[in-house]
Amino acid sequence: MSRPGERRPGQRRSPRLQLEVVDRGRPRTDPAFVRRVVRTTLQFARRPELPVSLLITDDAEIAALHARFLGDATPTDVISFLLDDVAELVVSRETARRSARTHGHTIRAELALYIVHGILHLTGFDDVRARDRVRMRAAENEVMHRLRLRVRPVDA
Repeated sequence: MSRPGERRPGQRRSPRLQLEVVDRGRPRTDPAFVRRVVRTTLQFARRPELPVSLLITDDAEIAALHARFLGDATPTDVISFLLDDVAELVVSRETARRSARTHGHTIRAELALYIVHGILHLTGFDDVRARDRVRMRAAENEVMHRLRLRVRPVDA
């Protein structure tokens, strides 16, 4: 009989989650919740070893980063980059709050959707072409289902 936490022969060890979070939002987002969202998304995408750096910020900062790196000075929900084999994500808590109120669900669920969407982009999913968008939305829905979170349909 094995002890708790002990691996059985032939059982693969799950890679340790490599996650760095800077949370400038008010109130702060529960770190355990963020870890669960990131871990679940990485497992779904079959990239559990991918290091993730996450900045939770406001509209002003994400707009400045959006302008600097993508040439668009407007606030957005999530920006994601793959830099030196690290998933770099920036999400706007302010946008999440506004969208959650508009669509009648929680800020936590909206933030989770942004994190899921950003990670999926960096692990081979896209939403530019209609065919790719269907695949992306199905992946988002599956991860959100695994997290037991509900949001409005993204393209509704």
